[in-house]
Amino acid sequence: MTAKFEWIEEYYKWLRGAASARPLQNGWTEIATPFMDRHNDGLTVYAKLEGDNITLSDDGYIINDLLADGISLNRKKRKELLDSFLMSYGVQNVNNEMIMHTTVSEYPVSMHMFIQAMLAVNDMFMLSDSTVKTIFLDDVAAFLDEQQIIYTPSFIAKGSTGLEFNFHFQIAGRKSEILINSFNTMNRGNLSSFLFDWLDIKEARQKRAKKKVSGLAIINDEKGVDQKYLEALASKDTQYILFSQRNDPKNLKKLSAA
Repeated sequence: MTAKFEWIEEYYKWLRGAASARPLQNGWTEIATPFMDRHNDGLTVYAKLEGDNITLSDDGYIINDLLADGISLNRKKRKELLDSFLMSYGVQNVNNEMIMHTTVSEYPVSMHMFIQAMLAVNDMFMLSDSTVKTIFLDDVAAFLDEQQIIYTPSFIAKGSTGLEFNFHFQIAGRKSEILINSFNTMNRGNLSSFLFDWLDIKEARQKRAKKKVSGLAIINDEKGVDQKYLEALASKDTQYILFSQRNDPKNLKKLSAA
């Protein structure tokens, strides 16, 4: 048994032990997940089975929570970014409710993508000062542009388990490839998801692209970052950049995929 296989099995064990499902009287099933939102509350997915078709919903929680926090999504650039993000995951925005339609056979992959979408939209925003809210993902893209780095946004690829994963950015060079996710806040849920995603895809991508593949987390450290999360990244040979230190030469070097 390889170390990677053991790590994936431990991840599955944690996921199975922390998830639960409860049927509701209206025909929907409430699925509690161990993945945390920005309030450190577990994300909940609602699923409805009709014949061979399944509808997944967040019951409007993610987007309405952002609106309740005073974050406007009416600005053209923000709306375009949100719509682009949801489309890359196969998710629709129906009156601020995140919806995905799938089938019984495609449910495992769809559920995985839906949770990724909830985490991504939930983590898109940051409070840069007491009055101005900006999109952290947009700040990261602007930083990459400033460094004149050519990248692919919303990069999707299939891992060794057959699941598809969506990374915020991909930097491709002749000899190596970097898969990047940005984190407005880092917690156990989105850390575990990112480590599982990129480690699962690593071997498959290296065989397919015939390049060295590495994972990189760009983290908003405006309000601090728990050291144990940084240690967890390092223990899985995953690089990270604290956004306040993004212009440090050693961090800029991490973006090189020559």
